[in-house]
Amino acid sequence: MVSNRKKDLSYLIAFVIAIAAINFVSNYLFTRFDFTSQKRFSLSPVTESLLKNVKDDIEVVVYLEGDFPAGFKRLRTATRDILTDFNAYAGGNFRFVFVNPLSGSEENQQQVYQQLAEKGIEPTNLSVKTEDGLSQKMIFPAALITCKGRQIPVRLLHTKAGATPEEVLNNSIQNLEYAFATAIKKVISGGKLRIGFTESNGELSDLQLSDAIKSLQDGFEVGRVNLSTITFAGLDKLSLLVIAKPEKEFSESEKYKIDYFVMKGGRVLWAIDNVSAELDSLRGMGSQLTFPKKLNLDDMLFKYGVRINYNLIADMNCAQIPLSVGNVAGQSQIQPVPWLFYPVFIPVSQHPLVKNLDGIRSEFASTVDTIALKGVKKTVLLSSSPYSRVVEAPAEISLQMVEQEPNPKEFAGKPKPVAVLLEGRFPSVFKLRPLPVGLVDTRPLSEVSKPTKMIIVGDGDILKNQISTKDNSPFPLGFDRYSGQQYGNKNFLLNAVDYLTDESGIISLRNKEVKIRLLDRVKIKEEKTFWQVLNLALPLIMLIVFGIFQHYYRRQKFAR
Repeated sequence: MVSNRKKDLSYLIAFVIAIAAINFVSNYLFTRFDFTSQKRFSLSPVTESLLKNVKDDIEVVVYLEGDFPAGFKRLRTATRDILTDFNAYAGGNFRFVFVNPLSGSEENQQQVYQQLAEKGIEPTNLSVKTEDGLSQKMIFPAALITCKGRQIPVRLLHTKAGATPEEVLNNSIQNLEYAFATAIKKVISGGKLRIGFTESNGELSDLQLSDAIKSLQDGFEVGRVNLSTITFAGLDKLSLLVIAKPEKEFSESEKYKIDYFVMKGGRVLWAIDNVSAELDSLRGMGSQLTFPKKLNLDDMLFKYGVRINYNLIADMNCAQIPLSVGNVAGQSQIQPVPWLFYPVFIPVSQHPLVKNLDGIRSEFASTVDTIALKGVKKTVLLSSSPYSRVVEAPAEISLQMVEQEPNPKEFAGKPKPVAVLLEGRFPSVFKLRPLPVGLVDTRPLSEVSKPTKMIIVGDGDILKNQISTKDNSPFPLGFDRYSGQQYGNKNFLLNAVDYLTDESGIISLRNKEVKIRLLDRVKIKEEKTFWQVLNLALPLIMLIVFGIFQHYYRRQKFAR
């Protein structure tokens, strides 16, 4: 008996020592176990590395506290989970808090609304079902990251045209890690990368690029670049060139500077209109002859592996324009009508740059062809819908075309590419060519570039924000002031810039998928009563049966 007690005591002591040892070791070694098939609770190695290198204090304020429907509670829970994981890897330098911006008096709420708007956090109107019907509630599905006095907003809800509320929430949850990781990387970076929007060849104005530049300024140093005057030393300081809808011909010396920038490993985002066509001209004259522009870029783009064609895409999946359809009592009647030459491109590619993006609005876009080039990988990012056709320039277009019912047979065909990503080592445009006349300072060019990448879009207006006719203020990029719809142009720009400038691979996080197992709503409605009765009655029946069984069992046992 004594020996058994000693043995039990030794087992107990050994167990206590083992638990103490595990606790001691766990203070120095950190690991987590994720038993889900999709690893939904695991951070990617890229994010883990980013968080482990955090040296400064980071504070995250999430505006998702309050009384929400079940879907937004799920988004709030997922946000809390991902931030808890971030905190586990970042240690004591990372803190987060959830706040309710709708608390307090109406006066305090208005002040909070204004402060959040100034920080780039926009509200969302939410329809909530009540006993009296539907009520509107304003929410702020966003977060604000602060580090060393710098602040970057993070949008948590990512809408998509045609998607169900469940799909929107699932898409938003999938993008949480990417949204927070890319914002943290920007806010902790010591020096911002420089982006230059060219302005020497009649490109979009500062007002037309206002929201594009403003949206990029949170994580980059953004300015305008004059290719005719910038030095090679100035080009060396840039990470990305954005060429947005030039109207004037590029000189050979300007092309030489672009080629020098590419050969050094610089990145370029080309948004080019190769055909002259404007809606304002159509409104004034009723019709317009579209004709090819002379930009002197064909040989350069061809050398890099693409060709922007001299044509226009007419797509049945298009945006609307306001058009006068008559007069009533002396008042012009304005009605929105589909305009085939304003295609809306729905991304179908699974590339992380465009995956799950909303439709992207364009104006008078052209097709882009790829050319076989050794060492250069080509990926089509955006294409027209299968219900589109091509109008070769020169051609006459007229506003009277809206009155004509499109013939589906004429619009049946394969999708046509309009945006292409090129990655690899590009040959120099000026290989075996004399130096351009007029260059004051010259730099030698390599025959082949360093590994780099560029995006070519056959539409310059894809980066242009609309402007209010009342006070000349810019609308957000991608917002259509006529229909009130927000398209995905801004997210496309932000993703494109992130992909072109980032070497860490953070954008690959957008490929993360979290599959949802949704309940069949029709089946729920049909079988609701059955399952309610079953869940209520079955436990009671089981309890009664168990009680009767126990009663007779005890009676039989003690009767003996």
